[in-house]
Amino acid sequence: MKKSAFVTRLTFVASNRPEAQEARDKLVARYGDAGVENAQVIVALGGDGFMLETVHALMHSGKPIYGMNKGSVGFLMNEFADDDLLGRINAAEGATIHPLRMQAVDVNGETHEAIAFNEVSLLRTTRQAAKLRISVDGKVRLPELICDGALISTPMGSTAYNLSAHGPIIPMDSQILALTPISAFRPRRWRGALLSHTARIRLEVLEGAKRPVSATADNYEAQHVMEVYIAEDRDVQVCMLFDAGRSLGERVLAEQFSV
Repeated sequence: MKKSAFVTRLTFVASNRPEAQEARDKLVARYGDAGVENAQVIVALGGDGFMLETVHALMHSGKPIYGMNKGSVGFLMNEFADDDLLGRINAAEGATIHPLRMQAVDVNGETHEAIAFNEVSLLRTTRQAAKLRISVDGKVRLPELICDGALISTPMGSTAYNLSAHGPIIPMDSQILALTPISAFRPRRWRGALLSHTARIRLEVLEGAKRPVSATADNYEAQHVMEVYIAEDRDVQVCMLFDAGRSLGERVLAEQFSV
């Protein structure tokens, strides 16, 4: 998926925040709105949460997405400015993102399927710690992890929940996933693992009736899960655009040196 040689047709989407809606109206008045069908680039106005919503909603459109920050967090967004927007977009650098696909089986045997561009996370839902068994590519790697939960992160998501859980920041071109425990109790010294992007991960919930666990893929949640399978979905891709010199790879690298 590539940005056209020269972009002239845009469409604008905005979060429900008043400042985002006001910015959208201003930009439409100045640059017009070609609609999703005819636009070459989708411009998203909001914060990181809205960018994720936009990526999920429009990932099958085949159109690159250029975000501008009109929210509280803007790691995935470019700075907002209404001047020379076409020039900025035509000079922008693209990042192709492949999501994770989650298949979660609950206590009733029902399968829940969703994709995640940031992470898939398993979390305990009661006062008792979760017990998980972790397998990678069909081999049990950790027979029992007692914890608040665990997550599998993409490089793009490695600076989000994964980082808050003390997981590693992953360079965008590394073709690596992070498997990070959340408040691990046993084994105490296990800090997670770095896995190939081709890895197929299975998380089994032990004692699920006593220690219920939910599974979340970005903004989708399944309750009372017993097994969760996670793998990168190479059939789905989204192109996100970032201002020249401020690529997503550069942002992820700079985050490792922030103090």
